Amino acid sequence: MCGIVGYIGHRAAYPIVIKGLKRLEYRGYDSAGVMLYDGVDLKVSKTKGKVSDLEERANNEISTNGTIGMGHTRWATHGVPNDVNSHPHLSNSGNLAIIHNGIIENYEPLKKELINRGYTFKSDTDTEVLVNLIEDVQKKDGLKLGKAVQVALNQVVGAYAICVFDKNKPDEIVVARLGSPLAIGVGENEYFIASDASPFIEYTSNAIYLEDEEMAIVRLHKPLKIRKIKDDSLVDPYVQELQMNLEQIEKGGYDHFMLKEIYEQPNVIKDTYRGRLHATTGLIQMAGVEDNIEKFLYADRILIIACGTSWHAGLVAEYVIEEFARIPVEVEYASEFRYRNPIITSKDVVIAISQSGETADTLAAIKLAKQKGAFVFGVCNVVGSSISRETNGGAYTHAGPEIGVASTKAFTTQITVLTMIALRLAKAKGTLSNSDYFRYLQELELIPEKVAEALQTNAISKEIAAIYKDASNCLYLGRGYNFPVALEGALKLKEISYIHAEGYPAAEMKHGPIALIDEKMPVVVIAPKQGHYDKVVSNIQEIKSRSGKIIAIVTKGDIQVKELADHVIEIPETSDALSPLITTIPLQLLSYHIAVMRGCNVDQPRNLAKSVTVE
Repeated sequence: MCGIVGYIGHRAAYPIVIKGLKRLEYRGYDSAGVMLYDGVDLKVSKTKGKVSDLEERANNEISTNGTIGMGHTRWATHGVPNDVNSHPHLSNSGNLAIIHNGIIENYEPLKKELINRGYTFKSDTDTEVLVNLIEDVQKKDGLKLGKAVQVALNQVVGAYAICVFDKNKPDEIVVARLGSPLAIGVGENEYFIASDASPFIEYTSNAIYLEDEEMAIVRLHKPLKIRKIKDDSLVDPYVQELQMNLEQIEKGGYDHFMLKEIYEQPNVIKDTYRGRLHATTGLIQMAGVEDNIEKFLYADRILIIACGTSWHAGLVAEYVIEEFARIPVEVEYASEFRYRNPIITSKDVVIAISQSGETADTLAAIKLAKQKGAFVFGVCNVVGSSISRETNGGAYTHAGPEIGVASTKAFTTQITVLTMIALRLAKAKGTLSNSDYFRYLQELELIPEKVAEALQTNAISKEIAAIYKDASNCLYLGRGYNFPVALEGALKLKEISYIHAEGYPAAEMKHGPIALIDEKMPVVVIAPKQGHYDKVVSNIQEIKSRSGKIIAIVTKGDIQVKELADHVIEIPETSDALSPLITTIPLQLLSYHIAVMRGCNVDQPRNLAKSVTVE
């Protein structure tokens, strides 16, 4: 969940590393650090806080000269966020420096053994144990750095993406990965190392993504060598062209990345179905589905595994796939999936959903499903990510880089992909009439302009936010397709404004949550005209009779709910099955404005990170 950056080449390393850390700060931002080699010695500066705090400190604390450097922005796992626990960490001799994203699970017995051998530790981190283990192997066996890293990694249990530098070998950086992402940018007589490609996109469009259990020795003026950690066998590097550009990872005039990404949704939904959806001819063409269509059609069931917002998209997909294709669907938290000894067979299809394609829990669940013989299909946003490589087939969303920690456009593009899959399966099975099938295709094609219309609720959302920004609690209610949207709306509010919020099926309100309702409790009710409208109206009346404050998301022109609600936000009409793509928009805006008004860090909410690469 941390972000790592490295550079070795002919340019000044410090500005590249600092700029790269700022772009990776979404991965963790409770502390940061940098190591530079100035041709004589390695210099380290690190601090609790953000990269901007590091920049101020480093400029006053160390010489920022040198063409070799590494940097780290941290999401704390072992050890509280403070200066000492920040990365990079040095070995006892001061010769080795390391940065690390991941968790070394067996660090305690390793640490005890190293203490018995005379090593001392300044921090509470597992990472300092690893760097001293590498140094111990290096000294004891008289090994070069690369071999010492390999031997040490064969003794650790856990997940890692690491960069290791030895001032006695000042022309190389050793990198390795298991479970945590690592990309190497290949330039002219220079290399860039990072958790993802955003730190080096303006310098090169060529990247190598290390696979699990691979390591590389990145040397100046020498070809890159990649080896398997377990057996030291050579791997042919695969250089691929990056699919992002610099403009995509900048704010583009918006105050926050989250707001920019909310407003990108009309375009990215269109990008996601472009070339796949042909409404006039009645075709959906998705290579990953077409190549494996029989796996889907003859599946006993579909299991969807995901975490967080992606799990909510999976819940929407459960409704859509069962409604359209009449295939049983179960949605599982990836974090729980493999720990309950699930029943999986070769007749199951598993759909794994992840924005980053690096979610550790989801990757672990994928590996278990494959071991049990299931066909695994990935839905993710990042080309070349671990999930895209681990799955048997898949489909990319085309949301573009999502920098804001609270996911917005990933949610709607995931639903778009999953809806197209449901429609393609329904067509193949004949479970939808031709008229309904064509109607859904045409409506899906119109969703981007309806999302653009829903974005015009920004002003009213901001007004409502001003009224409820100091609320302590909030309920979100929805039925059918919009129950997952209620969960997602509550999650957004929790994530970025730190207001306690819960999502419920509207009918479940009187099975407990109704006890919480009073004149201080805002209740957001998703009540579009399509779906279970009359039932939702009854739920609204129950809230009203208990003096709850009602914020209703309604179809434009609604009269009945408008008379009952304290506030209404009107959205364009669409079919019930596609309504989550529209109803979620005002909830995103409402959460955003409340968080801004509360003075919260919208893009980097406390305790969170964008890509959860540890379990």
